Amino acid sequence: MGRGRLTPDRHPTPARRRVRAAAGCLASAIAVVMAGIVAALGTLGAVAPAAAQPSPPPAPPLLRWMVQDMPPHFVYRDGKPPQRADELGQGEVDGFLKLLIERMPQFRHEFIELSLPRFEAQVRQGETLCSVLHVRTPERLQWLYFTTLHPAMMSRQIHVVVRRDDLSRFEANGQPLQLADLLRRTDLTGLLPRDRSYGPRIDKLLAANPERAPRSIVAGRGAQLLPMLRAKRMDYTLEYPITVDEYNAAHPGAPELAKLPLAEGRSTSIATAGCSRTPEGRRAIEAMDQAVRQLAADPQREAWIKSWRNSVPIDADDLQRLNRFLDERARGPAQIE
Repeated sequence: MGRGRLTPDRHPTPARRRVRAAAGCLASAIAVVMAGIVAALGTLGAVAPAAAQPSPPPAPPLLRWMVQDMPPHFVYRDGKPPQRADELGQGEVDGFLKLLIERMPQFRHEFIELSLPRFEAQVRQGETLCSVLHVRTPERLQWLYFTTLHPAMMSRQIHVVVRRDDLSRFEANGQPLQLADLLRRTDLTGLLPRDRSYGPRIDKLLAANPERAPRSIVAGRGAQLLPMLRAKRMDYTLEYPITVDEYNAAHPGAPELAKLPLAEGRSTSIATAGCSRTPEGRRAIEAMDQAVRQLAADPQREAWIKSWRNSVPIDADDLQRLNRFLDERARGPAQIE
């Protein structure tokens, strides 16, 4: 062999062959590991920006309102239940509901058309629902929380509704009729919507005289009874006077319906909102109470009152009672039962 010159190992020994094989395996293993590391780093690089993005905020809690077409207090636009708050009307009830919702942005608001019996059934089954159409009664306090909204307007005074050509049967020498007297008469047939409350005084009289009280039927809205009265299917019913006025205007001709004041007729002194007696219902009624106190303390009170009533003039006595109530509400504590 020449000095300093390497010659290929043409005939390696078995030991050398084993060393070379091991070295090859090691190199392959290192290459696989490096490839895995590179791939892992690439994956981390791809997901890292997404993982760093903040999660979206949770949706506000949902507040579900019962609605019902009950002119003139709650009036559907174009005969359809509202889908959004800006589709609410400007009656005494739906107009005030719109004011409440504007001051409750912490909730999402949904409107569900329900009859009074269906509303009660779903609440008693544990659903959380709210209503501005329910008068506070001792019985309803078992399954609803209530808060006060405003004094009821004079339009809330219940009247006896009869056919005008039957007025002579109901004459009371110019004095308001007494429901107790009507209930004693056997020559008159009355009819009322089932599960409707007319306020403590009337409800108490009806409950105390079940055998003489007017028969009740399921009715989606009280106005459904007015065409039945006009068709002589009964002699009288009980209703708000403005509801009768609107019905007569929409259905001119004989027989016209007449309304007579009822001595026990103020259905309620205070309009209320009610929510299910659930934890969610409690939070909702607390938010409503707070919204009412904000309305009461609003320096632009006169402006929102006009907006609420759609610039319809309010009776002077009603306005005085309303402002007195709001002054006390602004200063006073929460009113929740």
